Amino acid sequence: MKTQTKTITALVILALYLISMVAFASALSVDATYVTLYPGEQGSVKLDVENTFSFDIEDVSVGLALNDVPFNVVGNSEKTLDDLDTDDDDSASFTLRPSTDIVPGDYSITYVVKYTNAEDSNATSQTKNGSFGIRVSARTNLDFSIETKGASTDSAIVGQQGKISLKVINKGLGEVKFVSIQVFAQGYELISTDKVYIGNVASDDSDFATYDVIFKSSAPVLSAKVEYKDFDNNDKTQIINLPVKVYTQEQALSLGLIKKPNYIIYYVIGGLLIIWFIWKKIKKARKNKKRRNGGN
Repeated sequence: MKTQTKTITALVILALYLISMVAFASALSVDATYVTLYPGEQGSVKLDVENTFSFDIEDVSVGLALNDVPFNVVGNSEKTLDDLDTDDDDSASFTLRPSTDIVPGDYSITYVVKYTNAEDSNATSQTKNGSFGIRVSARTNLDFSIETKGASTDSAIVGQQGKISLKVINKGLGEVKFVSIQVFAQGYELISTDKVYIGNVASDDSDFATYDVIFKSSAPVLSAKVEYKDFDNNDKTQIINLPVKVYTQEQALSLGLIKKPNYIIYYVIGGLLIIWFIWKKIKKARKNKKRRNGGN
């Protein structure tokens, strides 16, 4: 009987110990929500704190530790919350501003929650440290320019073959990926493929899509569809229409871009050729005559 009593007592003590351990093993639950942040632009971050202890807590505050990350807090970096009963919750909002030269990407922000057990008169302040992920995105900022080249000169001339190159300039802070460009001919004839894949274009970098053409007009337009994925891997499409500088033959001659053919030389050469053929015929005719005369 005594052995049974001791066993039951031991089990009760163990159960109470386990219950107390579960109670103290419970922790504050902290969830973070935020708007998309961009370099140099402030955004809001909200931390929801829920009391999952088996006791009430008081003197609750939540703060952000930003010593090792390129963010600044606009206002206070620590906020005081209401006392939280068990299963109760409250939230604190912070305004963050990433630095202007921050590299877009994913960052980890550390938070610190302070609290005191409201049901223990001898309790001291406790802390809970944790972190949440936050992404700094990059707005796409593409610029475009046109470069042309003729077959025999650096300038594009109507009626001649040449090249049109579309320069893609990434002025944004994030890389654009899988860039492809399809052109729709207006004022020129394409003699190469109408679609060129140029791949990724890093921030502050550029690349070209080049097309072989025959220029048909002095006022052609490069109409193109540019497809790519932005920093957040969203599919993007831009339609662009850019004028292409092409010279007429007359303009190219007047500007010295091409030289006027020297027809006098052609006339002289042609005249000499005619004289040579005539002389050959006369010479041949004389030889034939001599042969005939000699035969008689």
